[in-house]
Amino acid sequence: MVGKKILLVDDEVEFVSTLAERLQLRGIDVMTAHNGEGALQIIDQDPPHLVVMDMMMPGMSGLETLRRIKLRYPKMRVILLTGHGCTKEGTDGLLLGAEECLMKPLEIDVLIKKLREEVRPSK
Repeated sequence: MVGKKILLVDDEVEFVSTLAERLQLRGIDVMTAHNGEGALQIIDQDPPHLVVMDMMMPGMSGLETLRRIKLRYPKMRVILLTGHGCTKEGTDGLLLGAEECLMKPLEIDVLIKKLREEVRPSK
């Protein structure tokens, strides 16, 4: 995954910081945002290869952020995270173009496997 940037978006600052650190230790280039507005600004300035984003955030929800990402960047890959189960919102996210919906708490090895699958050039 050398040269591939991942954007982590979650309003839980400690979660994002810890996850970013764990991914960076594994050689993954990580950017972070704590809300949908911040994520869109980062994407416009320095588009990542993949976005990993929480669905439940104050202000602009993860689903609304996903909708706006897909309007601007239809091919951008997004993995949604939720601590509430991948039910209706998860299904809505998949219909909007998310690649997958993963449950929190995340197992780092599962996330890394998904990240590697999503940044393959063949997708």
